[in-house]
Amino acid sequence: MSNQEESLNIESLLKLSEFKGKTFVIKYGGSIMDNAEAQSAFIEDLKLLNAMGVNLVIVHGGGPEISKWLQKAGVENKWVKGLRVTDSETMEIVEMVLSGSVNKKLTSNLSINGLKAIGLSGKDSNLINARKTYVEDDGAKVDIGYVGEVVSINKEVILNLLDNDYIPVISPVGGDSEGNSYNINADYAASFISGALEADKFLVMTDIDGVYTDINDPSTLLPSITAAEVNHLIDRGVIFGGMIPKMECCMDALHKGTKGVHLIDGRKKHGLLLNILTEGGTKIISGGGNE
Repeated sequence: MSNQEESLNIESLLKLSEFKGKTFVIKYGGSIMDNAEAQSAFIEDLKLLNAMGVNLVIVHGGGPEISKWLQKAGVENKWVKGLRVTDSETMEIVEMVLSGSVNKKLTSNLSINGLKAIGLSGKDSNLINARKTYVEDDGAKVDIGYVGEVVSINKEVILNLLDNDYIPVISPVGGDSEGNSYNINADYAASFISGALEADKFLVMTDIDGVYTDINDPSTLLPSITAAEVNHLIDRGVIFGGMIPKMECCMDALHKGTKGVHLIDGRKKHGLLLNILTEGGTKIISGGGNE
């Protein structure tokens, strides 16, 4: 038995009673979606949190699944500055994959395990109101198609479901007043939802333990980090690539009203529960920078 598994004792589990009535927004994605053992442990963690009276909201991604289906359809995957170029044909596939296949598989999996899960697209009841966004590349404004940013959240939909003990499972597809669909980065969608709900915890499931000052040295894992420190590490190149937008989302969630933000390694068995009980991973806290 590992040290992590040993930490899941009765005394630790009783600590969860402190979170009764609290709201946790979970960004679900990364390698955990392709890891059957991690998925099973994740569902067990959700069941325990649900039984303890925690309000749970899940926002999922699905990038690898989108790429797979685009390839099957013979549609080329194109990227600009880390964002998928999404023309009308691509958007049709994105919406089918995220709001159809991925969302319903996850919702079904939770439901057959005894959880009251409801799958939603961001377009349902204007849950995620979005607008078209552009990318700046070498000083030029680039149109990347139906890629959007969140304008507002219809949080009453989520609150009504939570009041009736349902777990909303949300795909990051937004819409505008003209009926257009937009592909939205799941981290950004989740952080906006967390802020709108003023969630007690925003839990971002990633493919690493947290933020390191030296990715090659496990001893440099930071238990906590402020916005100012995040910006400093970005400037130094310590935080780079896909971690930059992820950290920006975490800071934005705090700025919008989330009380606590945590990066969690979703690959680890019971990583979600262990983070909540032991404050593992990296916690992003208020203080300086882009607050």
